[in-house]
Amino acid sequence: MNNTGDKGLETLQIWQRSLEFARMVCKDILPQLPAQEKWALADQLRRSVQSIPANIAEGYGRFYFQESVRFCYIARGSLEETFSHLTLAYRLEYLLDDTYKKLNIEIQELRRMLNGYIAFLKASKRGASEPGAAIREESAPYAIDPDLSDPLAPDYLIT
Repeated sequence: MNNTGDKGLETLQIWQRSLEFARMVCKDILPQLPAQEKWALADQLRRSVQSIPANIAEGYGRFYFQESVRFCYIARGSLEETFSHLTLAYRLEYLLDDTYKKLNIEIQELRRMLNGYIAFLKASKRGASEPGAAIREESAPYAIDPDLSDPLAPDYLIT
C-alpha cells in the first residue's frame, strides 16, 4: 500500500472481472470463430474486449477525477462494442445459444459494476479542486419509443 491509501489496481473488482472476461473471450471464444473471420470479426472482438480492462486501468492511473470517469466511459463503450460483436457472431451462428446466454449475463454484470464504479468516482470527487470540476452533467430521461421504427432498418429487425 502506498502513502495515499491506494491499495492498487489489482484490488479493483471491476478491473479484475473485466480482465477475466477478456481472457475468457480471447481464449475460449475467438478460437471458435471461423478462419475467414480471423482478420475481421475476431480482430475487432479481440481489440474491443481487451480495451475494457485497459481503459479502466488507464483511468485508475490518472490523477484527475474527470479523467478517471472519462476512461471509464471509454471502457463502457468498449463493453458495448464487445456486446455488438458477440451478438453478430451469435446471429452468424458462430456461437451456441448457451454460450451466448452466458456471455450476455457476464456483460450485464460488467455493465452494472462499471456503472457503479463510475457513480462511485463521481460521488467521491477525487480531485475535486481540479480545473473544470464544477461542471455538472445533466441526466435526461432516455426512452425508446417502440412505435417509432427506423424506415431504413431491414425488415428482419422490425418486430
